[in-house]
Amino acid sequence: MNRAFTSLVGAVIEAWQELRVHRTRVLLSLIGVAVAVCSLTTVVALGGIVQQASEELSERQSGRPASLYVSAVRNDGAAIDSTTMDATWAETLTRYDITYGSRVVQTTQAVPFPTGVVDVQTQAVDQPYGEMHRVRLTEGEWFTPNDATLLAPTLVVNQIFWERLGSPDLLTHPTVELGAQGGSPGTNAVIVGVYPAASYETEPAMFMLADHLSAMQAARPSAAVQDPRAGSTQYEMWVPPAISDQLMEIVKRDFSSALATPGGGTDGIQVDVYRQDYAQYGDDPFLVTKLVVGGIAVLVLLLGALGLVNIALVTVKQRVREIGIRRSFGATAGRVFFAVMMESVVATIAAGAVGVIAAILLVQNPWTMELVGQGLVSDFPAFPAEAALLGLVAATAVGALAGLLPALVAVRVKVIDAIRY
Repeated sequence: MNRAFTSLVGAVIEAWQELRVHRTRVLLSLIGVAVAVCSLTTVVALGGIVQQASEELSERQSGRPASLYVSAVRNDGAAIDSTTMDATWAETLTRYDITYGSRVVQTTQAVPFPTGVVDVQTQAVDQPYGEMHRVRLTEGEWFTPNDATLLAPTLVVNQIFWERLGSPDLLTHPTVELGAQGGSPGTNAVIVGVYPAASYETEPAMFMLADHLSAMQAARPSAAVQDPRAGSTQYEMWVPPAISDQLMEIVKRDFSSALATPGGGTDGIQVDVYRQDYAQYGDDPFLVTKLVVGGIAVLVLLLGALGLVNIALVTVKQRVREIGIRRSFGATAGRVFFAVMMESVVATIAAGAVGVIAAILLVQNPWTMELVGQGLVSDFPAFPAEAALLGLVAATAVGALAGLLPALVAVRVKVIDAIRY
């Protein structure tokens, strides 16, 4: 064991000394390998970051896996009693110990700004919605479980809303008036948080709690009809994917029973429970992206390997006399083979390390993260260790493959050929 280790260390040292002697010849090839490894590592790492960004953006729109949505309609077009729906929903969450569930109501609220009154797009939700949809805040905080008991509604507004108000300090508890009509006053609401606006958004928007919206509508019934969508509630829950299919059937059965007519019939009511999150399309919806990224990475690596093989072959041809002299002094074919191959391996490992370091600096800088995430990604993953390991393994493999052919050529060198050379 010690003898093998000593031989390996000796071969590595010898290979490094040979590289120092022939550094001019191999410099160009090593630059190519370093660039190839840097490209490979960068592509793989960026692929992971882009996937994370895609997942986060998808989860903001349709929820995390598995997000179940419940809807119920009457076939005759009549409205379903919202009190019964809310009660059934709350009972379902309690019965099956579902922590993350939220009602979602799309509506508008008239908000006075310094430039005039604007009908602001509003989502009325329950407190767990923020975690369910990865709502990222730049200022303040999301709703707390106790906010529903407050007398004054709390709001989480987008960056555009906040800036139109003059970007007030949230520590001063800035307020806005909701739903003022004619000469009648509206409801004062407190802004507690600010979330970033997407690049395509140009108008103010906000979140408020569904209980606060219900209280406002009960106090002022006319406010409930200012938007035709007001009162149309969407019910959403976030559950483990492993039980989602079974739970869909159970929830559908429970809602159908709760909404049945007094006579026991459910023919006039249609209850639907479905998924909308990205994971419903398969175990790995980003498989195509991964395959494309992998194909680009392999192509880049092959180009780097091709350049290294060409340089290595030229170098061995110019060292025929040196190799022949070493054979004349008793060097075995295996020793020559291993020595020549180790020169390529040691060189590519060194170049690979440089390439991995360059990739880390390139991927982890704030400019790249901002470009990829567009300011909407909150949980950027650390530089993936598997990408760095892949880069070093790829560099080693390229060195071994690139050194194989020159090593075979070196083994066939004979002493008489060296003398003639």
